[in-house]
Amino acid sequence: MTDNQSMNKPERREARRAVTAAVVGNVLEWYDFAIYAYMATVIARKFFPSGDEVTALLSTFAAFGVGFVVRPLGGIVIGRLGDLKGRKTALLLTIALMAAGTVLIGLIPSYETIGPAASILIVIARMLQGFSAGGEWGGSTAFIVEWAPENRRGFYGSLQQCSVAGGLLLGSAVAALVSTVLTAETVDAWAWRIPFLLGGLLGPVGLYMRRNIGETPAFARVAQETTSAATSDAPAPAWLAARAFGFTILWSVSYYIVLAYMPTFLQQHVMLGRSEALWATTAGLLVLVTTIPLSGLLSDRFGRKPLLLAACVAFMVLPYPLFDLMLVGASLGTVIAIQVALALGIALYSGPGPAAIAEIFPTKGRSTWMSTGYSLSVAMFGGFAPFVATWLIEETGSLLSPAYYLMAAAAASTVVVLRLEESADKPLR
Repeated sequence: MTDNQSMNKPERREARRAVTAAVVGNVLEWYDFAIYAYMATVIARKFFPSGDEVTALLSTFAAFGVGFVVRPLGGIVIGRLGDLKGRKTALLLTIALMAAGTVLIGLIPSYETIGPAASILIVIARMLQGFSAGGEWGGSTAFIVEWAPENRRGFYGSLQQCSVAGGLLLGSAVAALVSTVLTAETVDAWAWRIPFLLGGLLGPVGLYMRRNIGETPAFARVAQETTSAATSDAPAPAWLAARAFGFTILWSVSYYIVLAYMPTFLQQHVMLGRSEALWATTAGLLVLVTTIPLSGLLSDRFGRKPLLLAACVAFMVLPYPLFDLMLVGASLGTVIAIQVALALGIALYSGPGPAAIAEIFPTKGRSTWMSTGYSLSVAMFGGFAPFVATWLIEETGSLLSPAYYLMAAAAASTVVVLRLEESADKPLR
């Protein structure tokens, strides 16, 4: 990869334009994917009605998790497309598929209107979104890190994760705004569809931006060196994918417990209103978006592993006392402070995370194997995190179950991070 000093002005300008297009597209992509979680309590009533609120919510989160089951398939198919045809081609496909799935959710008639077909269509739409997301994460990460100067991969890579958090922030803010401005009856009747239809309108913006970007220098170099950009030595990348799998466990669980499941937890067990719960999560997301780039910069200077290990320790120590504090009747201000503290822990991992996971792989197979390892981990531990948390609370009777899940995830990823080589000071393979 060309270092920053050897880039001329046109090259630096092209790199900034390419990364900007990838980041904006990623924000819109993850807004589309996350808005389902923020409207979960309404979707449960509209598409999975039952006499038991917990059963309806479990069904809703199971459908949320189904979107993650197909993510590994999307990672493999779209990741291989990215390794064969280029990162740009893959990113154009992912944003088109995500927009289609989001619009479908916004247009599906309720269970009351078309019966079980409504539930089936919701699951299909989530599968379409999940297939897209499986290719998006690895494709955009590879794209951004491969455009980065050698000594700025941590910072550039952090913008990928910042854009994921930005998409969640946008989704949370839109859901909170709809729930604040409109009455609960209006939201239940029809206004819950607004965030989904808005996502469909935003999709073409990201598609247009991505059509006007160039291929990464790293991919172009490898494409010239071999007749196929896909790797032929599968055993080594497959083993490296196992490292990516373990690396992602804490990353995924923390995101989907703290940022996707938390609004539901706050409404059901901390007794906050819907708008209060969503605004508390939005505050945490705002802090996350602003601190991830700082964490990425620090990883360029001090290395990836110190920040990654600090995050692991934080999530082994903090979840229990923080969840316990929320459950003793914490005020909204205290809940916001807790959300911010947990967001800072996620930022420590998310800043160096994209560069660290990309640096595990050679360019020739990076998109395929990184997407596969990451997506499998997200499917198993992250996508069903809201379902697992709800189920654990129901089965054990302990409202601290989500904290235990976070702590176990941190312990698992700590083992992997300890075994990683420091890669901040090494060239991209």
